[in-house]
Amino acid sequence: MPVRTADATWNGNLSDGDGMMKTESGAYEGDFSFASRFEDTDGTNPEELIAAAHAGCFSMALSNILADAGQTPERVHTTAKVHLEMVDDAPTITRIDLDTEGDVPELDEQAFQEHAETAKANCPVSKLVQGAEISVSARLA
Repeated sequence: MPVRTADATWNGNLSDGDGMMKTESGAYEGDFSFASRFEDTDGTNPEELIAAAHAGCFSMALSNILADAGQTPERVHTTAKVHLEMVDDAPTITRIDLDTEGDVPELDEQAFQEHAETAKANCPVSKLVQGAEISVSARLA
């Protein structure tokens, strides 16, 4: 399997500095700062990129699990919310909330919930961030 690469550069001290992150593929390049990470200002931050990665990975995993069960989805859409909080005076990712909706013809809600829980437990990004609490709210379209 391929190894994926991204770069980040930080200039200056933590509170006044700034940085830039980019992916190897060129699909993403963006600025980040103390304010974009710890306040509500323009620019990205590592947590936003983790949220994007988790939402993408989870959606793919759930789609695969559904297909393996004979219920190929027409669409799976997931939003991930990464919570960064102070724990013992250090910024810590404490929780990730996954909110997913699937358009899966002829599948009942309970089966969809069960498949979503399986995807939550087994998608590679969920496994990576297992130090954080991960919740999933799943519903059919």
